[in-house]
Order: sequence, then C-alpha cells, then structure tokens
Amino acid sequence: MSESVDRAVNAMKEQIDAPTASYFSSCVHCGICADACLFYTETGDPQYTPIHKLDLMRRVWEREYTFAGRIKKWLGLSRNITENDLTKWETLVYDSCTMCGRCSLYCPVGNDIVSMVRKMREAMVASGHAPEGLRHASKRSVEIGSPMGITAKTLEAQIKHAEKETGLEVPLDKEGVDYMMLLSSAEIAQFHEIIPAVTRIFHQAGVTWTLCSTAFEGTNSGIQIGSSDIAAELINRIVDGAQKLKVNYVISPECGHAYTALRWEGPNLIGKPYPFEVVHIIELLDQLRARGKLKVEGKDDTRQTFHDPCQMVRRGGVVEQPRTLMNLVATDFVEMPDHGMMNWCCGGGGGVSANERAEPLRRKVFSAKKQQLDQIGVERIVTACSNCRNMLEEGLEDNNMDEIEVIGLSEWLAEYLATPSADAAGDKS
Repeated sequence: MSESVDRAVNAMKEQIDAPTASYFSSCVHCGICADACLFYTETGDPQYTPIHKLDLMRRVWEREYTFAGRIKKWLGLSRNITENDLTKWETLVYDSCTMCGRCSLYCPVGNDIVSMVRKMREAMVASGHAPEGLRHASKRSVEIGSPMGITAKTLEAQIKHAEKETGLEVPLDKEGVDYMMLLSSAEIAQFHEIIPAVTRIFHQAGVTWTLCSTAFEGTNSGIQIGSSDIAAELINRIVDGAQKLKVNYVISPECGHAYTALRWEGPNLIGKPYPFEVVHIIELLDQLRARGKLKVEGKDDTRQTFHDPCQMVRRGGVVEQPRTLMNLVATDFVEMPDHGMMNWCCGGGGGVSANERAEPLRRKVFSAKKQQLDQIGVERIVTACSNCRNMLEEGLEDNNMDEIEVIGLSEWLAEYLATPSADAAGDKS
C-alpha cells in the first residue's frame, strides 16, 4: 500500500463515525438517489450515482467495521484500495458533486449522502488527491484572506466607489454596531452593486452595521475542498473579527457555502459556540420587512423567477423569505418546476466552479436548469448566491439564452426602496 493510499484509508477510518456507519448499513442499494443527481440525469452515466461516489469509503467501512468484512480481510478476500482508485474517485467526488443535498432528500431511508461526500473529500485532501483549482483557492484563502485573492485594499477601493455612488458612509471596522457584514469575493470583484445596495437598505432601515478589514470574506474554501483544518481557520478569522468589533450579529452574504460553513458547521469546527448570532442577508431583509423597516415602492412587471441556491434553501431552510421579498414588488413572479427544496443545482456549487477540470461536465449538466427555464419562459432570474449567479450567466450564454437577465435579490430590492417623500408607489418596470 502506497503512502498516499495509507493516508486516505486512515483518514476514511477517522471520518467513519456512528451516523456514517448507520448510513452505509441502512443503504438498500435502490439507486433512487441517481434520479436526484443532475450529473446522472443529464449524462445517464451510472458512475455518477451519488452512493457510488462513496464506494471507497464503503469498502473501508465494510472491511474495518463489519463482521463479514473482517472475516474477508482475514482470509485475504477483501478488495484493497489502490492509487488508481483514488485518482478515479477524486473526479467523482469533486467534479460530479456540488454537495447540493438533493440526493439526501430523495433517499428513501434518509441517508445524508452529501455529508458522507464531505467526509470523503477529507480523505482525498489527506492523500493529496484534490483538484488544483481548489488547492490554490484554499491556499489564497489562508494566506491572503480570499479564494480569489481579494485584499483589504481592494475592498477599500470598492467602499469608496459605493460611498460616491450612494452619498452614504460604508462603515469599516466600526465597533459596537449590531451587524458585521460578510461578502463573497465575487461580490467584491464582479458584482460591485451589492455594497451600494445593502448600504442604501441598511440606511433606510436604521441598521447599524460594519464591514471588517480582517474578516470580510464569507466564502469558505475549506468546506469545499474538504479540509476541516482550513475551514476552522477561516471560521476563526470571522469570529476574531466579530469579537474585535463587538457585534451582535454576523451577516452571511449571498453565497451558499458561506452560509453552510458559518451557520451550521462553524461552531463544531472550532469547538465552541459563537458570541454572536449568524443571519443570512435574505433572512435579515425579511426580518426588516416584517418589522416595517424595509419599505419599497413601485411594481416590476417583468416575468421572472427565483433560483433557489442549494445551501441556502435546501440545506439551510431559507425557503419562504426570498419569495416573500420578491412578491413585494414583482407582479409576474413564476416558480420553476421542482422549485424550493427540490430545485436543481446551478451545477457549480461545492467547489465545482473553481475546478477547471470539471468545466466540460458542468456545462453539460446545465441542461437540467435549461429544461426548468424552458417551461416557464422568463425574462429574469433572481437568485441569492453569487456563485449561482455566475453559473447561471455562463450557462445561459452557452445555450443562447443570454437575453435572460440574472440579478441578486438584495441588489434587485434596493432598486425599489421607497423614498421618504414618496406618497404613492410608481411603476418602475
């Protein structure tokens, strides 16, 4: 057994806890999870069946932790994992899985397949089998503070632009406020409108908030690549920033895995509870609406739909809030087939978008999203994840559908903020 194989096997043994063992033992090999995975449905290739992507870990579980497996191992009948196996399965767990969680909902016995993929990636990292793009993104996150290499100086430049555009202060490193806002790299480097948008919204609502120069990045590449050590280091950076500024809440941005990492996995990763609460930006906007602090005017007659980011909606439970917010001004909001908890992934989550090797497959499986859109005929897609936004724009262009606009929900709502002097809603469509 080679050194890398030995590391992988040992890492898998460490990752096989009681829940994972119960999932393997309760799996009835029905294959229903295949119909939940766009990589299978759009290619018809059985290797993309979700539970098959975990076959290496299943072999370790069977050999090390089951009576029959130990007997086979003693008799020399168990099948050993090889370097070639690791090379093959690396492409399965990184290129053909966005960790969207749809398979977990489909599983008739309730196995959380996506959590096992997450554990499988830990073993891949331990053995040195991880895509180059994700390795570089993780390195930049640790060393620079952002998977795209965005620095505090870049953020400060965007703050100046936002202040010039809005005429409002964009607070940076302000202590004693209620909220610390996180951003994704894409929101700083590409979607510049998000900072002016939240600045206007928070000003109208009277929210006290700040950005943090040492903890502005919400994206957690440690979760994506499968390294708890990296993930914990990035979470601790946010915790330290929030404690330094003495805030009560940390706002997760329009980024799916940022929400998963911070809200659901973070305290377990760092081994202690947070001294603050985590709220997704969409949750906060809906809370402001409910308290009468988010006021809009005008109606938008554009035929539009909402793309549900997997980590925010399916795995995070933020389902109704974006729809409530959209219905504030949208007069022609239509749902996609299989919307909400069962919506199809954009195809680029879970680090797939940062994995150049996976690009041809990712572009191919966008056909699942195309089929959804073809059935409803919209002019605009609203979403709440910057990665989804990038993947949607790219997929639409590939399929000659780029006449459909893609926009972030926070940004879109900011266009309809009521002015203090407004007496009545006007038509802005």
